[in-house]
Amino acid sequence: MDFYQTETIDLKSDDYFMQQALRQALHAYEKEEVPIGAVIVYRDRIIARAHNQVEALKDATAHAEILAITQAASVIGDWRLNECDLYVTKEPCPMCAGASVNARVRRVIFGCQDPRGGGAGGLLNILQMPTLNHRCEILAGVQEKDCGALLKNFFQKKRLQPKQ
Repeated sequence: MDFYQTETIDLKSDDYFMQQALRQALHAYEKEEVPIGAVIVYRDRIIARAHNQVEALKDATAHAEILAITQAASVIGDWRLNECDLYVTKEPCPMCAGASVNARVRRVIFGCQDPRGGGAGGLLNILQMPTLNHRCEILAGVQEKDCGALLKNFFQKKRLQPKQ
């Protein structure tokens, strides 16, 4: 008799870390920011968590990835994050992809793709440009359905709100 069915949670898996990024995206959603969340992992530990804060900070560069990269560099004590992995709920824009390359992020793992504006293969692939001095590994589609649904819901809700 198996009354209790337990599911093993791998606290070092890409799915687990993307769930943590999704939690950050929900914080952004609750604050009426575009719901994108990011976490940075170093040696199997989350060292940075962030969500979009463009509206709150009145700063076009306050994307989740940029804020997380800044936090991670502070924790590591170096701008080089070559042992770090960035988990983000949506494909990074060109600015965030460029920051990931400049910070020497090892891997960029994202949820849903952005074919019109993504910098990790959607519009262009800055993360793996052969002429740049660093290339990030890319893993796309982790928790894609949940990441995409959150964004879709956010923008549907925005369209229904009266214009101010």
